[in-house]
Amino acid sequence: MRLLVIRHGESEADILNVHEGRADFELTERGHRQADAMSKYVKEHYHVDKIYCSTLKRAAQTSKHLADETNAPLFPEENLMEFNNGLLAGLERQVVNEKYPQVSVPIHSSVYEQESVLMFRYRADFMLSKILSENAPDSTIAVVTHGGMINQLYRAFFKLPVDAEIFFYTGDTGIHEWLLNGSVRSIVKANCLVHNI
Repeated sequence: MRLLVIRHGESEADILNVHEGRADFELTERGHRQADAMSKYVKEHYHVDKIYCSTLKRAAQTSKHLADETNAPLFPEENLMEFNNGLLAGLERQVVNEKYPQVSVPIHSSVYEQESVLMFRYRADFMLSKILSENAPDSTIAVVTHGGMINQLYRAFFKLPVDAEIFFYTGDTGIHEWLLNGSVRSIVKANCLVHNI
């Protein structure tokens, strides 16, 4: 199975410099152009059988571009939403730094009405299992989601520890191409952005 794990395009929150997370901002004009360019690139290089996407606007709008271009069916999934950052959602970064200082807590608990790290990882494990079980081994599946969730999907795909201190960078509409061949899991591309050049 081939998985194309794709981050959404630039959102209004990127311009406002606020904490996004569950704050439901739309794509900017530039974000729509990025999504359109990504979709044309994917259509040219792959045959997409199905698209799973986060239900937050920035990802849903990005996936709509991809569905329109590839004619692949679209399946919205709440479990693909970004980290639930609770009280921080939509706040300016300076306000968050002053009002909600970083606090170290065990992975099963949280602060500021956020979800726990363990629950965030669980959602990624759940979605990866669902996608792998619902689709044929020779299919190509696109997953349109968020930077934080992409990091969790990487951890789930490679069965890394929940608290692994590893970060996978993803730019706007960055494409990560993964292959699953039996028990062998491979990265073909990571954060591919050639369509934005």
